[in-house]
Amino acid sequence: MGTAAPQRYSLAHLTILDTPTPELVRIAHRTGYDYVSPRLICHGLPGDDYSLATNPTLLAQTRAALADTGIPVHDIELARIVEGLDPRVYEPEIAVGAELGATGVLTSIWVPDRPFYLDAFGRLADLVAGYGMTLNLEFVPIAAVRNLAGAVDVLRETQRPNARLMIDLHHFHRSRDRVEDLDGLPPEWFEFCHLCDAPGEIPADVEKMTHILRAARSYVGEGGINPAATLAHLPPLIHSIELPNEREEVERGAEGHARRCLETAKAYFAQPAA
Repeated sequence: MGTAAPQRYSLAHLTILDTPTPELVRIAHRTGYDYVSPRLICHGLPGDDYSLATNPTLLAQTRAALADTGIPVHDIELARIVEGLDPRVYEPEIAVGAELGATGVLTSIWVPDRPFYLDAFGRLADLVAGYGMTLNLEFVPIAAVRNLAGAVDVLRETQRPNARLMIDLHHFHRSRDRVEDLDGLPPEWFEFCHLCDAPGEIPADVEKMTHILRAARSYVGEGGINPAATLAHLPPLIHSIELPNEREEVERGAEGHARRCLETAKAYFAQPAA
């Protein structure tokens, strides 16, 4: 619908967050995804802890699932920058992610102290670079770095060659950014996006916005944020489907929901341009 059909999709863990990592891998394979994007770094986040560095059984099961299916790991999440963070706390999971074949680490910034978060981002980027990986900054409308301008400022100020910018289509819409502001940015900054849809009305209430972004996003083409309009201003990239929806997952099951996410995305992009 306004863009050429993307060829590669990853299944982001938040889409079916109650699913342990080995089963996430197998579901991604069975439902036709090209990659999987597991949440290995769970510090301070809601949901179960799927850290693999401290769980040898889960790590072995994940290795087996990856070997059995042949599906590659694309990126791992979520190395949040928070108050007092020493980026080295994330190194065990970053090392595991690199071992499993991930090429990128996702981060977001939740502390308002700009000098602190610039320093922490630079140190985290350097740490990730040591494993041959990129560091992908996601701005989140309920976080400290909440819009495109804030994220661009981080990349320009820190000047790390492995730093990237990750656009989540829900967050881009909620932050009221303009698609035209993407046009002048270096195309090499972009490796993947988070693909989803959502109700077109932007909630004024933070609690409601948080509920939608974590548990009530819409299938692509069934919301009101016009994903194609934003993607038309980005270079070709991998589409990581991050589409948590508690109601749909209860109704369809984790695998059924993951399958429907991919089916609706492909159908959306198969439509002729308007």
